[in-house]
Amino acid sequence: MTSLKKIIITVDGWSSCGKSTMARQLAKKLQYIFIDSGAMYRAITLYFIRNEVRLDDATQVVHALQQIKLSFHLNAENGNNEIWLNGENVETFIREMRVAEKVSEVAAIREVREFAVKQQQLIGKDKGIVMDGRDIGTAVFPGAELKIFMTADNEVRVMRRFKELVAKNPSIQMEDVRSNLAQRDHMDSNREVSPLRKADDAIVLDNSHMTPEEQLQLALQWAYEKMTA
Repeated sequence: MTSLKKIIITVDGWSSCGKSTMARQLAKKLQYIFIDSGAMYRAITLYFIRNEVRLDDATQVVHALQQIKLSFHLNAENGNNEIWLNGENVETFIREMRVAEKVSEVAAIREVREFAVKQQQLIGKDKGIVMDGRDIGTAVFPGAELKIFMTADNEVRVMRRFKELVAKNPSIQMEDVRSNLAQRDHMDSNREVSPLRKADDAIVLDNSHMTPEEQLQLALQWAYEKMTA
């Protein structure tokens, strides 16, 4: 039987394409470590909001980053690795709309990205990880053995995001979600530092008309091909 080598798997793509969900499932199937880079940026954003950090003040930003300690801990009840900020489980708080509206702006700051990337690379030095985000295959782990770039039709993404948010906030409007996604897409693809783009060697996964199980099986097939190569 061919032994399976440990690899790094990156999952990049647009907002609300289900990157985190698939990456988490993929890591669980492979018994790999799952690193939710989006949760890291959201946690940093939450800290900035709570502490009223001015994004146009580099000194404030750098000082704030020095106060931040991020970690992932397994939640025994649901089996998920959840983000902790300075000793507090903030998994629920980082999903709020106020964070969603600010995270792309925060993530575009050079010092923030450098801070997050260093932490991500440290976690991934021994391989055997799955990490999702927007620049993982291009900036964080350009040498990853398997790079997946996820996409979906715009209206499919809007509906997915709306269903996720309306369950927590019944007053949310579809147009607000559509506007927020458009804004995030523009900022993600036009930011100066590590803009969202598909790595040349990434495999595109368009899941507009796929079930979660179908896309997981496809990703697993790609992973095993790389792990036995």
